[in-house]
Amino acid sequence: MSDVLVHTEAGVCTITLNRLARKNSITSAMYQALADGIASAEADTGVRAVVIQGHETVFSAGNDIADFLDKPPSGEDAPVFRFLHGIAGFSKPLVAAVCGPAVGIGTTLLFHCDLVYAGDNAAFSMPFVNLGLVPEAASSLLVPQMLGYHRAAEALLLGEPFMAEAALEVGLVNRVVPPSEANALAQAQARKLAAKPLSSLVETKRLMKRPRQQAVREQMQAEAAIFARMLTAPAAREAFGAFMDKRKPDFSGL
Repeated sequence: MSDVLVHTEAGVCTITLNRLARKNSITSAMYQALADGIASAEADTGVRAVVIQGHETVFSAGNDIADFLDKPPSGEDAPVFRFLHGIAGFSKPLVAAVCGPAVGIGTTLLFHCDLVYAGDNAAFSMPFVNLGLVPEAASSLLVPQMLGYHRAAEALLLGEPFMAEAALEVGLVNRVVPPSEANALAQAQARKLAAKPLSSLVETKRLMKRPRQQAVREQMQAEAAIFARMLTAPAAREAFGAFMDKRKPDFSGL
């Protein structure tokens, strides 16, 4: 069975991360499937809303590190960047259901969603600095805007996780429910959206996002350039080596 499932019914396209044995860690092939799913939903006039979901125990553990090291992103045509630009520019309503760990991209993609529903077991984290890297998905812009600078510093500089209730407090999620109900709630809300006039949904979303659209594009480009440079730097090499060796990294002197 595919690691990314795409299903459309009653105007709602559901994209499901389906690699539960590896905690929905995302490979390059999965990014390709995610990017293709978003692009197809954008082009399909029958799709009026998209839901991105995982399992009630885990949303995503972030990048599959071994696959990431074997196939690092190279250039803006890389699947991960296709996906990020796809969700950042997606014109229709984008809904997410998040339960359990949401690591790295598992959290940053949510800043591009219009509605987010979380299980009360959701745990959000953006440990890019801990890997010797920098944020992506324009999160270095969007996280301070939503959380405020000091909370953003805890999340991005310290890489400290925050739970569902904290995410609700700062507005990252719309509602917190038991994990067994999160996916169903996201589906129900998406069906409500699908029953509304698509032209009004698209134009309203465009107007809401218009003031920062250019800034998001520019920040994503700046992050990608720095990310690519730091990926081969000593700190990242030490962090990834320590991860693969199951040891604590030593950043002394770095």
